[in-house]
Amino acid sequence: MTAPSPVKVSTSLLNDLLEQIEQVIFGKSEVIRQAVIALLARGHILLEDVPGTGKTSLARALARSIGGSFQRVQFTSDLLPSDILGVNLYSMKDESFEFHAGPIFHNVVLADELNRTSPRTQSSLLEAMSENWITVDGVTRPLPQPFFVIATQNPVEFEGTYPLPESQLDRFMVRLSLGYPNRAASMQVLAKPELRQNITDLKPALELNQLQTLMKHVPRIRVEPGVKNYILDLIDATRNSPQLALGASMRAAVDLQRAGQARAMLEGRRFLIPDDVKALFLPVVSHRVILAPMSQTDMDSDEVLRNILNSTTAPE
Repeated sequence: MTAPSPVKVSTSLLNDLLEQIEQVIFGKSEVIRQAVIALLARGHILLEDVPGTGKTSLARALARSIGGSFQRVQFTSDLLPSDILGVNLYSMKDESFEFHAGPIFHNVVLADELNRTSPRTQSSLLEAMSENWITVDGVTRPLPQPFFVIATQNPVEFEGTYPLPESQLDRFMVRLSLGYPNRAASMQVLAKPELRQNITDLKPALELNQLQTLMKHVPRIRVEPGVKNYILDLIDATRNSPQLALGASMRAAVDLQRAGQARAMLEGRRFLIPDDVKALFLPVVSHRVILAPMSQTDMDSDEVLRNILNSTTAPE
């Protein structure tokens, strides 16, 4: 009997994961799919929205459903880098310094309300998100694998928030926004409010070693030269647009391809198609560009990017 292909096995496991999360996060199937795609592609997630839309609930549900260790960090204005990374403390017994690991040493770290802390503390995550290790007092320490940061952020117009710097935003593979649930989803919440409260009771839909195996298959999804050129055409268009003061980085191009490969795997394909790129262009790129001053009153960055997407020719 022929064994099922890795892609078919992946699709089955990932569909189970999606179904479990959708049992506690109602009416947000596409946002959940994009979040799972980012995790599968080894990307970090920024959930941005007003309070009360389920950002923390989605982050908790994702973490619980993929297994592995989990830690929530509430970011506040007085939080220090050592509160996240850890600190060396002197031991009288051993007469030496001993490292006490911070909450970042987990597979999934929920950075709740990341933009409520100071820029100095925000920047302490940069090395961890880029390199999967941290450096404290000159000593580099590897983080558990896989390692994901799921950060929540309130709009910067809210009192007591600090805008995330461009270097920090560029480390997030996708920025997602839940928005308020529609009427049907709201009725589900009212009918079964206990489901939202029982996220901590969720069991893993797949084991951590299964997730790591799936992640290794993502780079094997075939990407034809025409699709690679399409990705670069889109990225170049953001850099050349007079409506944008800052275009997308090369990291954005890499993340767009990798996220597209993860989407292809989720849909049971062994190859990337232009529709994968189109579906993920805004989530991957929108938080990495800055509007030109003259454009800020005319349209938002999402509208500029949609125009770029519509005006860039996709390969057959």
